[in-house]
Amino acid sequence: MSGTVVTVSSNGTYSFTKPNRESITLVAGLGVEGDVHAGVTVKHRSRMRKDPTQPNLRQVHLIHAELFDEVREAGFEVAAGQLGENVTARGIDLLGLPVGTLLRLGDEAVVEVTGLRNPCAQIDGFQKGLLKQVVGRTAEGGALFKAGIMGVVVSGGPVRAGDPIDVRLPEGAHRPLEIV
Repeated sequence: MSGTVVTVSSNGTYSFTKPNRESITLVAGLGVEGDVHAGVTVKHRSRMRKDPTQPNLRQVHLIHAELFDEVREAGFEVAAGQLGENVTARGIDLLGLPVGTLLRLGDEAVVEVTGLRNPCAQIDGFQKGLLKQVVGRTAEGGALFKAGIMGVVVSGGPVRAGDPIDVRLPEGAHRPLEIV
């Protein structure tokens, strides 16, 4: 299983969106160099208020470009980086990956998938009604979170648009993604 990096984004300040970059550098154990969410401990503001010592399982946010195609059909225009992701990918069912999947981005960087992004009300602040597009329902009626996945950096390195993404599934039984 493989895909492609479409766009990379980062922001050194807290903001809902992240500007697109020519390249980003992933740093093992920290996240995206210079990004506000990089660090060993949690950097998401609401999570820091609860417990600033908890590990940062959200060092890198990846989202599938196919989501932008889907929401465009519903009348929304969303571009790469506008939902706060660091890596926009195409060609991989990110939401279907199990916990512990390793994603090699380019030649060096490796991200371990930790879970799903929890879509928040800020999405509706960005575009009213968009939250309903990124939170759907499964056939069984459960919540389907489509706003991307989160991961931690196992091996650092540069990542840029056009880089390949190679997927290595974990051995043994697979655990489905949950909100982190």
